[in-house]
Amino acid sequence: MGVVTVSASYGAGGAEVAPAVAERLGLPFHDRAIPAQVAGRLGVPVADAEANDETVVRGLWRLVASLGSMPDPVGGMMPTTAIPDERAYRQQTERVLAEIADGGGVVLGRAAALVLGRRADTLHVRLDGPEERRLEAAVARSGRPWEEVRGEMVANDRARQAYVRHFYRCDPAEARHYHLVVDSTALPLGTVVDLVVTAARARGIGRA
Repeated sequence: MGVVTVSASYGAGGAEVAPAVAERLGLPFHDRAIPAQVAGRLGVPVADAEANDETVVRGLWRLVASLGSMPDPVGGMMPTTAIPDERAYRQQTERVLAEIADGGGVVLGRAAALVLGRRADTLHVRLDGPEERRLEAAVARSGRPWEEVRGEMVANDRARQAYVRHFYRCDPAEARHYHLVVDSTALPLGTVVDLVVTAARARGIGRA
């Protein structure tokens, strides 16, 4: 079946394109379930994993460490020495991604193109576009004030770039990490979905 990874900058339509691609290919879509699985394996609250997903997670682990102890997943308390660090978070995320790839699916974010880059049964996609057009698209989709969305976009782009640079020492926007790079602000999102599905099927990905 294979796996499609979708990396998308803010406003580039990743949240719309990735699940639509999954539906067209007959594959499961993986997004919110990933931090939940990671949290369960590490014994930390799901809310913490979700809040810190695709960010530099040093702040999370400093916060958790300051608590001294916390409930473990099978009852009782987790000693401070057992509290997971950044490396544990990254390793568990990579293990979850590898398991998803073995079963097939479409993954949004999580630096999946870098984690699964050596696999032959993959299609790695990057959705991007000029900042102003991404901002315009995000405002149109959300209906929120321009300045509010702009602030969120700047913070989101920086966080995603910091996550990849911190853990993988590279720029997530570099084309060399992907099979297909699309300016999704220059095309209707339906057309972008068509492009990704066509590329995926050309690589033998998807249900017959």
